[in-house]
Amino acid sequence: MKDKISNWIKEYASTNNRKSLVVGISGGIDSSVVSTLCAKTGLPTYAISMPIRQIKSQNNLSIDHGSWLTNKFPNVIHHIINLDNVFFKFDLLMKGFRFNSDHANANTKSRLRMVTLHQISSVKQGIVVGTGNKIEDFGVGFFTKYGDGGVDISPIADFYKTEIWQMGKELGILQEIIDAPPTDGLWEDGRTDQDQLGGLTYKQMEDAMKLEDKIDITEEEKDLLNKYRSIREPNLHKMKEIPVFKNDSRTQTSDSKSRS
Repeated sequence: MKDKISNWIKEYASTNNRKSLVVGISGGIDSSVVSTLCAKTGLPTYAISMPIRQIKSQNNLSIDHGSWLTNKFPNVIHHIINLDNVFFKFDLLMKGFRFNSDHANANTKSRLRMVTLHQISSVKQGIVVGTGNKIEDFGVGFFTKYGDGGVDISPIADFYKTEIWQMGKELGILQEIIDAPPTDGLWEDGRTDQDQLGGLTYKQMEDAMKLEDKIDITEEEKDLLNKYRSIREPNLHKMKEIPVFKNDSRTQTSDSKSRS
């Protein structure tokens, strides 16, 4: 499967005349797997660490993975682009207008990172490769709209988190990354994904996602499914196409002329 995904990435780049791959690496399992799959294509792969007021242990994992990649794959270029000052100035500006909250700031960090990746992609004729898994992208919508959701392709978006962990082991990803509690790295208090997702583990959310089409479920399963839906429903707008107001006046005008 690993080779199939890498070949799919490479074929997409070739079909669209793209010369490189650009991926943000956070020190988490998803971005570590994706960046490694990109490296395996043989295409120039820009692995970008983008600390923003980052907890040191999280940033260290990102840098360690970048070093691991460059030692293993000669086609990988690892850059550390510190966005502290960019975020500080933006945060200060928004505070002046009272357009400021912890949640908004977390999403802004994700969007600043995506702006950075697209800047590099534009210069290097690349594509920005997404790192979202099936639960995040199609389950509970655990991503920032136009942040980590604003990618060109999503190679692992049809794989559950447990499958990504297994893939990471097969790829030889650093054990520290495999063992680390999943986190989006956007909160300065170090909160994990589980903290943000109602206390549910990824395995529990996967089980709940699979219950959606099941008719007969136990009370325990029903409780799990309800918790899952309570997280999913506020994020449904992220997983749908942008609503477009349909201009039907052209059709009406055309019909009136044809009847005259």
